[in-house]
Amino acid sequence: MIAAGAALGGAAFADDGEPHPAEYWEKLEGGRVRCTLCPHRCRISDGRRGACRVRENRGGILYSLSWGKPCALHVDPIEKKPFYHFLPGSISLSMSTVGCNMICHFCQNWQIAQSSPEDIDTENVSPGFFAKKAVRSGASSIAFTYGEPVVFIEYAMDIAAAARESGVKSVVVTNGYLEREPLADLCSTVDAIKVDLKAFEDGYYRKICGARLDPVLRSLAEIRSRGVWLEIVYLMVPTLNDDAETIGRMAAWIKAELGPDVPVHFSRFHPAYRLSDLPPTPVSSLEAARKRCLDAGLNYVYIGNVAGHDANSTFCISCSKKIIDRSGYTIRSIEMDGDRCRFCGTAQPGVWRKDS
Repeated sequence: MIAAGAALGGAAFADDGEPHPAEYWEKLEGGRVRCTLCPHRCRISDGRRGACRVRENRGGILYSLSWGKPCALHVDPIEKKPFYHFLPGSISLSMSTVGCNMICHFCQNWQIAQSSPEDIDTENVSPGFFAKKAVRSGASSIAFTYGEPVVFIEYAMDIAAAARESGVKSVVVTNGYLEREPLADLCSTVDAIKVDLKAFEDGYYRKICGARLDPVLRSLAEIRSRGVWLEIVYLMVPTLNDDAETIGRMAAWIKAELGPDVPVHFSRFHPAYRLSDLPPTPVSSLEAARKRCLDAGLNYVYIGNVAGHDANSTFCISCSKKIIDRSGYTIRSIEMDGDRCRFCGTAQPGVWRKDS
């Protein structure tokens, strides 16, 4: 990941000093406003900001301080997001602004996610720049990632709309902590969403992430119901969210509420940020969680952040042969004809072609 300024190539536009008006808020008495973007529903006094640090009340109007101000830009394999059933082997132009509406103690990108707009130097970049940059880079998609796209949703949707006109897809890497109306708008604008399901216990969300579980489960069900391609990542943190019975309950919920074909990625934790005293996740814990999910009837369960593990590859749900062979973020082979297994002809759920 690199600072956006190093890769913009003269894309900056003139800054008139005025922030971009935010969507998803309502006026309250005494000059206060209520942000209705996420379940925090922050009540914000004049001159103050919400929990995400990027939405500010100025004179009774809520503004997005991060619109047009990317702080990170890079070209990544789509597998790094990770998306395994969305244009495998393609590259994605990945971008972010600062800010997040959670305070996860294990945050891998805390320098971005836990910062305020004034903490990081940025340039002013129009939404249309990213589609042009993606086409020049050979990227099939633009990924909103690194930080939390929920908090720069207006900018993300403007970028996605411009990308769609250029034939470039858009994907979102999110914590899923947003309200129904903005989620519906996001689903109508982007092509795939990967949700980080932090745990399957509300206590974990409250203590480790500063949020709640139920709104995230509601978002997962809503995304699935709207037909947007969905994948789930579960970062397994030793002693905190690796309980076998809880994993079993999560698997049962996913199958019942989302269906068996939503890919689930168990990702290995490495010490970071405020959880630097914990060890990496034992591979055996990841394997046990994967087996429990497969036994519960989920069809695609992966293990990530473990170099060389066979559960990083995709296997046909019918004949069990390896149809996408992965080594880390590299695709070594794809044994598919379109969306079908080359060995037995069974259709595999996903988005396999750019024109899908």
